[in-house]
Amino acid sequence: MAQALGQDKATETEIDQCLMLNYAKGDTSAFETLYLKHKGGLYRYFVRQIGDKQLAEDLYQETWGRIIKSASSYQADAKFTTWLYRIAHNLLIDHVRAVKPVDLFSETFAEEQDGEAFLPSDQMSPDRAMEDSAKANLLKRCIALLPTVQKEALLLNMEAGFTAGAIADIVGVTLEATKSRIRYANQGLKACVMNKWQEVQNER
Repeated sequence: MAQALGQDKATETEIDQCLMLNYAKGDTSAFETLYLKHKGGLYRYFVRQIGDKQLAEDLYQETWGRIIKSASSYQADAKFTTWLYRIAHNLLIDHVRAVKPVDLFSETFAEEQDGEAFLPSDQMSPDRAMEDSAKANLLKRCIALLPTVQKEALLLNMEAGFTAGAIADIVGVTLEATKSRIRYANQGLKACVMNKWQEVQNER
């Protein structure tokens, strides 16, 4: 019974690992399943980091291309998602070094959030809806002001749901450094939003 329960809980990571191992053995349908499962999150990662949809599309496609080329060397001792985003992160870093420092934040971040988070409900007053919209814009601006490494750590944590340990593996830094980046990002974000909201209030 305990073993069966453990198998039920181990699903997502093990399923991804099995799919990748099966693809490495020639099962193309396994790759299609992985692609459909992770394409949305990976594409948003690039779009929200660099803000250029065409470039995001190019890096996104190149990431999957590298997954295909590296299939035979995939080791199931690492989570597939960690491996996937490490490849994506390295491609992003290569682009930054080869072209120019880019602001790892997309102006479309707030616009492409799940709409329900910012749309007024039937019970929400017009004033409340305007206030929430203003705060969403402030959040977008404040994230844009974060240092690049803090920004990436925050978005990987907040958007993709990665733990600090997984982010450390993805970006190649220590766990403590990653925790610090997330902590400072949250502190900086909170202070920035509060200050800018106070400025808005003072202008009224």
